[in-house]
Amino acid sequence: MTPVEMAGVFAAGVGAGAMNAVVGSGTLVTFPVLLATGLSPLTATVSNALGLIPGAVSGAIGYRRELAGQARRVRRLGIGSALGGIVGASLLLALPAEAFETIVPVLVGLALVLVALQPLIGRKVRERRRSQERPVRPDGGWPLFTGLTLASVYGGYFAAAQGILYMSLMGLLLDEPLQRLNAVKNVLVAIVNTVAATFFLFVADFDWTAVALVAAGSALGGQLGAATGRRFSPAVLRAVIVVVGTVALVQLLLR
Repeated sequence: MTPVEMAGVFAAGVGAGAMNAVVGSGTLVTFPVLLATGLSPLTATVSNALGLIPGAVSGAIGYRRELAGQARRVRRLGIGSALGGIVGASLLLALPAEAFETIVPVLVGLALVLVALQPLIGRKVRERRRSQERPVRPDGGWPLFTGLTLASVYGGYFAAAQGILYMSLMGLLLDEPLQRLNAVKNVLVAIVNTVAATFFLFVADFDWTAVALVAAGSALGGQLGAATGRRFSPAVLRAVIVVVGTVALVQLLLR
């Protein structure tokens, strides 16, 4: 890489780390930049997955206060995320690049609708539970475990907007403030990225310059994003998710 390209990759890493800590979709910042440096799509994907791990961990640390009391939930959902991540990483090497291109915009679009309507849907779900005297499952039960596992398959495959999928599912099935759900999301993203990147280490080629630059940038961005995002009100955070997700959806449709 030229010095200008290196600076661009580092800056993209900072932006992606900040976006992932607050919303997700950071891959949509780093991936095009890595392609612009001349990397193949596969090398860019696996290098990006490894490079974004420090950013995901940094964002999770930044949200550690919101993680208090959620250890059991994170452990349970983390198992599904790890399983989905390894399946998705395997599919990346086994399937043609076009395999997910049709379904991904549909998933992201549906996730955005769920995030936007989450207050209304959540209220209806709580009213139904009260009328049927059904207790709220603190971990979301099997529907959330299954949904997040499937979302993690996509996350291990490409990762763009996986955080939005996580937030839509958890917002629908858990009775928790968005900031606490965002904290869980950051941990799950870190798990998926780590599992997928570990798998790639044995079967794919990395560009280690790109990995180092994205890693350094995303670690910084994760702290910046956490410091900023935790100040958002639920309405502002939801609006940010919808706006960023809409941009991500448009970009995915135009690829």
